[in-house]
Amino acid sequence: MKRTLANFLTAAITVAILVALNAGMNYVEANSRFHAGYAIRVLMLALINVIAAVSLNLVNGFTGQFSLGHAVFFGIGAYAGAAFTVFAQKPLFGHILSSSDVVSWSHGGIVLLAAMLVGGLAAALAGFIVGLPSLKLRGDYLAIVTLGFNFIVVVVINSLDVIGGAAGFTGTSRGDTPVNIPALTSFFWVALVAITVIVLSINLRRSVHGLAFESIREDEIAAEAMGIPTTRYKVTAFVLAAFLAGVAGAMYVHYNGSVATPSLDFTASVNIVVMVVLGGLGSVSGSVVGAIILTVLPEALRNISPDADKYRLVVYSVLLIILMLLRPQGIFGRDEIGAVWFRKQINGTVTLPRRSLTWLTNVLQRRQRRGGSA
Repeated sequence: MKRTLANFLTAAITVAILVALNAGMNYVEANSRFHAGYAIRVLMLALINVIAAVSLNLVNGFTGQFSLGHAVFFGIGAYAGAAFTVFAQKPLFGHILSSSDVVSWSHGGIVLLAAMLVGGLAAALAGFIVGLPSLKLRGDYLAIVTLGFNFIVVVVINSLDVIGGAAGFTGTSRGDTPVNIPALTSFFWVALVAITVIVLSINLRRSVHGLAFESIREDEIAAEAMGIPTTRYKVTAFVLAAFLAGVAGAMYVHYNGSVATPSLDFTASVNIVVMVVLGGLGSVSGSVVGAIILTVLPEALRNISPDADKYRLVVYSVLLIILMLLRPQGIFGRDEIGAVWFRKQINGTVTLPRRSLTWLTNVLQRRQRRGGSA
């Protein structure tokens, strides 16, 4: 009883804080003298990427599988959610929404929740169709299947004129009246969903089901020998990850106002994988930090030089190479940020500077030995 009350009070305080922050951000964004619109957009995209990265961590981190097409579920959720609010706007939400006008976060919240549910279910269905046959296999087959599915979905969407085709989807028109994708996503909703997904992932990891996921990651054959239905758990993780990615996609399209196939192509999938690997496979905290870093970093590079955006993938690649040399397990490894992780940093067992110095010292010693032998 006490724990339930404490959880309720924590949730109520969190919602109250988010409402206050949302009001403050709306005021800052509306006041032109603050020039905060760009920074707020980066923050919003970072939170959406947090949801996508944490969802992929369920597959790549918890269960030890390797999906290379996670952005396709993000895109399916975006297209499905956008199509729902556009084509069902007049019969279902005509009294709430009007063309492309910005709807208040509270007034349009029910519509956004419905769009997230539609987008998440569409992505989950796609994840089930792909995951059920492919997750019975072992090794790198899942990566190949998801990669192929990614290309297939991109080709199919590019050929569908009803949702914009290759030009992207921004809405439709009824006669002379345009019906655009409504701007429903606010800081309140994206932050609330991000916090919910993070808490869900952490609690899942600590549960019996989370232990089953991790046993599959460590040794799938041993897990089967212990009676764990590995295929069912792998499909469950894959479908849940696809659902959460679809929710993130629905929030993205109702913030950005449009979606196109570059949002779900192979490059976008690699970006999400890099976020998870950078933070640490299996670490929810790592996925959050990795998503924030790799959302802010390209924008920082763009501010340094107008041509810097062309080298985004180069920066990602160099970052991954350095990471694999200095810290192969990622920033947090499989740990979560907390007292245990900070204790390890204080004790110097996994600190980045000590590992870097050790690696550099070994390189110099090898060079000296080669020079002496010559």
